[in-house]
Amino acid sequence: MKSSPNKSNEDAAKMAKSIQKPNQTKQQTKLITQGIQKGIELYKKQHKAKLREQDKIKKKANKNTSDSIEPTIIIKQPTIAWLLLAISWLGFSGYILSNTLLN
Repeated sequence: MKSSPNKSNEDAAKMAKSIQKPNQTKQQTKLITQGIQKGIELYKKQHKAKLREQDKIKKKANKNTSDSIEPTIIIKQPTIAWLLLAISWLGFSGYILSNTLLN
């Protein structure tokens, strides 16, 4: 939702005209328009900075939660691997024993 400088300039001009006094000169209205435009631009900069800061906080929180989950997965994987190895060796030795006993 980016707005061009012309959009903020148009918005500032509309606001300045809406609050214009009857005896106000064009130069005064122009100065008011410039002030409003600077205010809009400052607000947009502050809003972007606030959004960036919120994104940093979210990324940091997501990183912290993913870091805490990762070690438990690493611990469980070797246990499963050793268990599968033991089961396969038991099955292999059972197969060899059954073939030797049948012959």
